[in-house]
Amino acid sequence: MQSRITPPARTGGRPRSATADAAILEATRQGLVELGWSKLTLSDVATRAGVAKTTLYRRWAGKSELVVDAVAELFDELELPDRGSLAADIEGVVLQFALLLGRPETKTALMAVVAESTTDAPLRERIRTSIVDRQKRLVLAGRARAQERGELPAEPDPVSAARTADLIFDVIAGAVVHRALVSAEPVDTEWARRFTLLLLGGLAAAADAP
Repeated sequence: MQSRITPPARTGGRPRSATADAAILEATRQGLVELGWSKLTLSDVATRAGVAKTTLYRRWAGKSELVVDAVAELFDELELPDRGSLAADIEGVVLQFALLLGRPETKTALMAVVAESTTDAPLRERIRTSIVDRQKRLVLAGRARAQERGELPAEPDPVSAARTADLIFDVIAGAVVHRALVSAEPVDTEWARRFTLLLLGGLAAAADAP
């Protein structure tokens, strides 16, 4: 889950502006849609955002880091719905995720950073920490809610519980991203329902396994 720890106070320099950060990240996403990864530059982002280039360089080391943060901000919009049951909750978040992936700025930015990360290990690590690890909060919250309802058994072993959460996240994220962005097939209500049944069947089998 996302940390609520207050970041350490800055010891010097100008304070960061939340307004400027938001403008820069939005400009990054717009630039990617219009220009593509190869043509997008930090100078172009600065112009679109109405800030000095030095403002960008104080915040981000390069284009890769900037684009990851621009994507991460979009994924932070995802919320776990409370629709009364684990199945309904999963269907809701799957459909919400698919809608997010359908937005041009999400699709372009995500595909760009994933492609670049194939030859850039630090970028892969930034994607993991800024996007993947942060969004596992949805799985943790959904599992906790389902356990409170009695729909899933408790997992007292923290190592086993963490592995299960990772697997659930990988299955959901992998299936929806592949369906929406690789196969370019619709993620509609019927697909979400069938996918959820398959996922829950797998969870039940895993819970029964020795």
